[in-house]
Amino acid sequence: MVRAMRVAYLVNQHPKVSHTFIRREAQALEDRGVEVHRFSVRRVAEPLADAADLAEQERTRFILDIGSTKVASAVSRVAARRPVAFTRASAMAARIGAASDRGVAIHGAYLAEACVLLEWLQEAEIDHVHAHFGTNSTTVAMLVHELGGPGFSFTVHGPEEFDKPEAIALGEKIQRARFACAISSFGRSQMYRRVPYEQWTKIHIVRCAVDDSFLDANSTPSTVPHLVSVGRLSEQKGQILLIEALGQLAQQGVPFTVTLVGDGEMRPQVEAAIAKHGLADRIEITGWATGERVRAELLRARALVLPSFAEGLPVVIMEAFGLGRPVLSTFVAGIPELVSPGECGWLIPAGSVEDLRDAVRDVLHTDATTLARFGEEGQRRVRARHDVKITAADLHGLLRRYVNT
Repeated sequence: MVRAMRVAYLVNQHPKVSHTFIRREAQALEDRGVEVHRFSVRRVAEPLADAADLAEQERTRFILDIGSTKVASAVSRVAARRPVAFTRASAMAARIGAASDRGVAIHGAYLAEACVLLEWLQEAEIDHVHAHFGTNSTTVAMLVHELGGPGFSFTVHGPEEFDKPEAIALGEKIQRARFACAISSFGRSQMYRRVPYEQWTKIHIVRCAVDDSFLDANSTPSTVPHLVSVGRLSEQKGQILLIEALGQLAQQGVPFTVTLVGDGEMRPQVEAAIAKHGLADRIEITGWATGERVRAELLRARALVLPSFAEGLPVVIMEAFGLGRPVLSTFVAGIPELVSPGECGWLIPAGSVEDLRDAVRDVLHTDATTLARFGEEGQRRVRARHDVKITAADLHGLLRRYVNT
């Protein structure tokens, strides 16, 4: 009897509140008969409230949980048992570290993490490693392979990988991987830029997905002038400009309320901007929220507003569309592949307060029939492209194609 393919999922921090699509993808692969083992370098920093995330955490092994003494012991064992491979991997870590913004010492730590993971993978008889994000998790996966462990693949999300491709050795990772995935056509094009043409055939699109709870709603967008913005409160998400735009609309007498779902490093600045513009009675910040809370907030809004400066292709756009809510966002990365102005939402140049202000006004003044039509088209697109059963089938096909078990 042929045993199931055994695949290790590797993420730097898992399961993160904002990365539930990884959990869904792993579970969908399991539904297709793949045996998935979860590994994470470290535990997440933010609190977990979602029951599914808490259950996923229980299924995940954390490398740094074992402590520095046991990590050092793993390094000693691997160096003694595989001296040639360990020398090669050490040279790789030093070379990549010297060209990075993290330094050689940090890459030495990645090598140590790879030694721990190598032993765990051998114990579990893992056939293949799939990492999410082309940053340090994929560095660890590549070092594991250099140490003699299983081959690897990885999914690039952006924008971090595209901000510093040389510093993370993105091109080398693609070339050494069995295959590599992008979540959008834009992402794939950026990966093409990092490798010779002959390597392009191993780069594939595997889209992120939403689960069924974001695909089962038949309600129409609210006619109340209420909007929602979901995401980490950070520079790249652009919420601070949204507050400025809303401040101008308030001065013009435009009625609205907004819920900001999320938390992050810019929360003090966002709260200060809200106070500056006198919007405390119009804007609520929820802090970190469960998937159920995100769903509820999307359902009570007439549209999602996401004024990002940099993205890959945000899952929350898929979630909003899945619930029949139109989207206002920016001409950034993969977003225009899903959001089409005049068909399912609005797109504006990133970084423009004036364009954002005018677009928000348009959203607030759009009639119910148009809102419903936009929402229906967005829902059709998500069901066709971002159902987890479809995206997991795409990834499963690649695993069967590239991994010999």
